[in-house]
Order: sequence, then structure tokens, then C-alpha cells
Amino acid sequence: MLLVGLTGSIGMGKSETAKMFARHGVPVCDSDATVHALYDKGGAAVEAVGAAFPGVVVDGRVDREKLSREVVGNPEALRKLELIVHPLVGEAQRAALQAAAASGASMVVLDIPLLFETGGRARVDVVVVVSAPADVQRQRVLARPGMTPEKLEAILLKQMPDADKRARADFVVDTSLGLAHAEAQVVAIIDALKHREGKIWTSNHA
Repeated sequence: MLLVGLTGSIGMGKSETAKMFARHGVPVCDSDATVHALYDKGGAAVEAVGAAFPGVVVDGRVDREKLSREVVGNPEALRKLELIVHPLVGEAQRAALQAAAASGASMVVLDIPLLFETGGRARVDVVVVVSAPADVQRQRVLARPGMTPEKLEAILLKQMPDADKRARADFVVDTSLGLAHAEAQVVAIIDALKHREGKIWTSNHA
């Protein structure tokens, strides 16, 4: 089973691109969705995050806005959070991969926002980077509720520059020309990968 790492900086359109892969029959393991579930009521991360960051748990779930104020621009706090969350995300990801393999899937997409930054390249067979020009990225992100130029800059500081990601990619999906154009690129990538064999899942995860 081929492991396809899908990544891209904030505002590049990665979530929409992941949906395109799913629409064309490729299972997607979404790290952001996993984190949302871990932070929700009854989620496995709620108690530990609440203990590490007092006041961020509201009505039994992690308030992501409060948590963001604690960790953005604070490397020590961010590292503390990652030590709690990353192992839990890894467990959920392994379970999803096992389910995909059991279903007979020939490839699966791992949607990992910080794939390069966290050393995830070694865990996948192929990397797809979602990209758009910097002005388009900035316009998209600043349109989000609660986003400020300062917050955007703090987020970008912890992400590898887009040019470096594109240079390390096996495939690049440009989302600046509309959804139909992006989806055509996704279909072409799926076609190109249909007959490739995945080595990493077989050797390391079986």
C-alpha cells in the first residue's frame, strides 16, 4: 500500500485537496480532524492538555482559541503540547492505516500539515505539496475569523517556506487557479501512482 504524504503551508488549500483525493476513492487520514476529535468532549487529549494548560478546557473540550493563545510564539509551550498530542495522533493514524490496508486500498493519503517540519518525510513513499502564490495565501488566511497579520507571521515562522516544500515534493498541486484546475491535478497524480508499490507500510508497519 502506497503512503502518500499530503502537506502544505497554512492557507494553501490542503484540506480541499484532501477532499478531492477522497472523492476519487483514496482513503485519507486527516491529522487535523484527528486532533479535533482528541480535543472534543471525551477525547483522549482533553485531560492531559487541561492539566498542562490550565483554563483551556471549557465544557469538557479543549478551546482551541484559548490553547492557541498559550502556544503561538511560545516554543516551550508548543513543545509541551506536541509531546501530548503527537503520540495520540500517531496511534489514530496507525489504526486508520490498518483499516485501509484491510479494505484492500492500494494507496492512502496522510494529510500532515507539518510533514517536513516533524520529520514525516521518512514515513511516506511520495509527497504531494499543495501550494499557491504568497499573496493568495495571505489573502485567504487573513479572511479567517480571528486571524491577524501578527498571528499569521507567528504561524509561518514555524513552517518551512513554501519554496522549500515545493523543491522537496514529488508532486505539487497549485490551488490558485480554482478548484476544477486543482482537482484535475489530483486526478493526474492518482493516475500516475496507481501502479506504484509502497515499500514503507510493508516493511515498517505490517
